[in-house]
Amino acid sequence: MVQIRLHNTKTRRKEPFTPIDAKNVRMYVCGPTVYDRAHLGNGRPVVVFDVLYRLLRHLYGADHVTYVRNFTDVDDKINDEALRRQKAGDPRPLEALINERTVETISWYHADMDALGALRPNHEPRATDYVPQMVAMIETLIAQGHAYAVQGHVLFRVRSYKNYGALSGRSVDDMIAGARVEISPFKEDPMDFVLWKPSSGEEPGWLSPWGKGRPGWHIECSAMSLELLGPEFDIHGGGLDLQFPHHENEIAQSCCAHPDAEFARVWMHNEMLQVDGKKMSKSLGNFFTVRDLLDQGIPGEVIRFVYLSTHYSKPMDWTMEKAAQAQSTLRGWFQLTNGVQEETETPGYLVEILANDLNTAGYIAAIHDLARAGKASLVKVAMRLIGLPDAESVDWFVDGIEVASTWGGFHDTIRPFLLRWQKLRDGKMFAEADNLRRQLEATGLKISATTGGPHADILDGFNPDKLESLK
Repeated sequence: MVQIRLHNTKTRRKEPFTPIDAKNVRMYVCGPTVYDRAHLGNGRPVVVFDVLYRLLRHLYGADHVTYVRNFTDVDDKINDEALRRQKAGDPRPLEALINERTVETISWYHADMDALGALRPNHEPRATDYVPQMVAMIETLIAQGHAYAVQGHVLFRVRSYKNYGALSGRSVDDMIAGARVEISPFKEDPMDFVLWKPSSGEEPGWLSPWGKGRPGWHIECSAMSLELLGPEFDIHGGGLDLQFPHHENEIAQSCCAHPDAEFARVWMHNEMLQVDGKKMSKSLGNFFTVRDLLDQGIPGEVIRFVYLSTHYSKPMDWTMEKAAQAQSTLRGWFQLTNGVQEETETPGYLVEILANDLNTAGYIAAIHDLARAGKASLVKVAMRLIGLPDAESVDWFVDGIEVASTWGGFHDTIRPFLLRWQKLRDGKMFAEADNLRRQLEATGLKISATTGGPHADILDGFNPDKLESLK
């Protein structure tokens, strides 16, 4: 079997991956807080760990991999959005508005991540379904002296866990000096963090030994991973922005509650995303959701390709030029592989490239080599391993032609002519191609060559009957 090697944030080196149980390889990835659409940066870890999930399934078998990615559906941002709707005139109780918002946002998330070609994880737990498990873990931490209750809150004693800071490589004192921490009069130490907090009024809350309240963010992932994967599992992933404090706090809670277990053996973090060389922000006007790009006509597989063109451990810069180049590359690969029977197995040397710490950029370079050599069946099976679709299933690529949404009911009428025009150009029969273009434009079409392939715009006065005479 090909040996997977992964960079472990915890040890700061690339290591051979050996699962605890090869018959049940287990991975947990922090999912979204469901208060709004997923932005472009949110999509990157989904695609990165989807490729790892596919690789694990390829090597160990689809039935021997368990992938968990949660939904945080209790959070102040969700409450704020529900309050905004209530203040705007919605008469329903806050609880109903919160539930509506989370259900709506989860459906958006699924639609957007499906469009990126991401497989659904085996389990997608909602935090609100695991509150009893969170309460039980908090009770264990209190009993062991790692947490304390005060004024309806429960806080974790950071200094009770001697290895706190090992993941991010900082001491507790350094963290206090260099980070903003919430100062509260009831904290024993500024670094102590909330495991449980009180709920008032219409805020969502559950009965607990400490009164009506709701869990802190960090305890959610510890409780859900314990319930679904056990006290010790193979891989924990997420964006680099979660390394501290979220992942650091997860480790502290879980290792103190289960001192005989290691929690996650391998920690993986993807780097952040920029847009045109700058941090994505609404104030700069470069903030995009995944849905924004999809609605602009950028296909999900193009977005996926751009993500995978940069190694997950490096900052990624999104540009429209990269998207155009990605679509052009995919179009070429689709033309090569359209209607071709793929190989039954991805060659080992390709799997080894990907298994080297998810070297997707190197893997894509290898597919380029195969495409230049005309090895269509190998290109097709190689694309599948990293979640790129078959040409036959792509709605914007039909017989090598991009299908424009503005064509209305004339798809089947226009497409054959564009295919003929493209074949003439590919065969360097430029005089014939120019003649055909003039004939098509005489019917009321505007014909152009784009990076994604031949394109036609329907102009005022378009007469489809005139196309019949060109057949």
